[in-house]
Amino acid sequence: ESQSSKIEVKCNFTEKNYSLIPTDINKNVTILDLSYNQITLNIIDTRVLQTYFLLTELYLTENNVTMLYNNGFGNLSNLEILNICRNSIHVIEQGAFTGLNKLKQLYLCQNKIFQLNPDVFVPLKNLILLNLQGNFISYFDVPQLFHLELIILYGNPWNCSCSLLNLQNWLNTSNVTLENENITTCAYPDILKFYSIKTVPYNAECYLKFPPPINEDLYNHLQSISNSTFNSSLNNLKNSEHKLGKSWAFLVGVVITVLMTSFLIFAAIKCPVWYNFLLSYNHHRLEEHEAETYEDGFTGNSSSLSQVPDKNSEETIVIFEKLHSFVVDDDGFIEDKYIDTHELHEEN
Repeated sequence: ESQSSKIEVKCNFTEKNYSLIPTDINKNVTILDLSYNQITLNIIDTRVLQTYFLLTELYLTENNVTMLYNNGFGNLSNLEILNICRNSIHVIEQGAFTGLNKLKQLYLCQNKIFQLNPDVFVPLKNLILLNLQGNFISYFDVPQLFHLELIILYGNPWNCSCSLLNLQNWLNTSNVTLENENITTCAYPDILKFYSIKTVPYNAECYLKFPPPINEDLYNHLQSISNSTFNSSLNNLKNSEHKLGKSWAFLVGVVITVLMTSFLIFAAIKCPVWYNFLLSYNHHRLEEHEAETYEDGFTGNSSSLSQVPDKNSEETIVIFEKLHSFVVDDDGFIEDKYIDTHELHEEN
């Protein structure tokens, strides 16, 4: 029992040649040492780790870990020390340390890490020690609001070009201590070899390209500005999408109207038979019984005309002459394609 009245249960399984994390460990374990085994920290190991939620210290030194997956330690909210040194880690996913809100010490030394995404360390709000010694890191962009007290960076091939200026500014302006500063030196360019990354001189061009790191207040202010800008941009995008939807409907209507009009014009030009049919009058040949009826009616009308009183005789004669002139005189005819010209000659 420790001074803080917390019970510590320590389990040591070093050099057991384990390839998987054992499942029969005391569930109340707080300190678990699995160093010098063959553990890969795969999905099965991750599930087993979730059951040891009381862990405060976990040691996986010198195993076969090659990759840290998202939420690999998600249920270890009480973990304060995590040591994964001397493995073959070359990939660390962005959410690998999610849930480690109480983690204070992180050891990633002597692995095969080439590049680190600064967002990986965002969940580690209480981190005070970070050990990256002995990897292949040449560039490190310090996360915003990174409140470390001790950082170990030696044994990496640091590229002391302008890209490392932000790291140098952070090392010189924050309260962090760079352990083994004298041997944490540049690997290239050659002109800057053996300079400490904390004291390497930079020319004026580098200072113009990389402004000094922002403090916490300015960071919060910029975050609020960026959030408001994002919200306004999102509203504008929604409005533009609404307007765009209406304009598309109008455009479709115009296109359909133009196509229909073009089709009607094409039909009128390319199909003159329809055009003549619609504009011409509708004639049909008189049937035989219709012709007789017409002749009888005409005869009856003639006889009725003969019975008109004498005072209208002159007018009757004029009408009769007009009827006969209409039959005999060809000059007054309008050619009708429905009248058989051969029959007309026989009648004449």
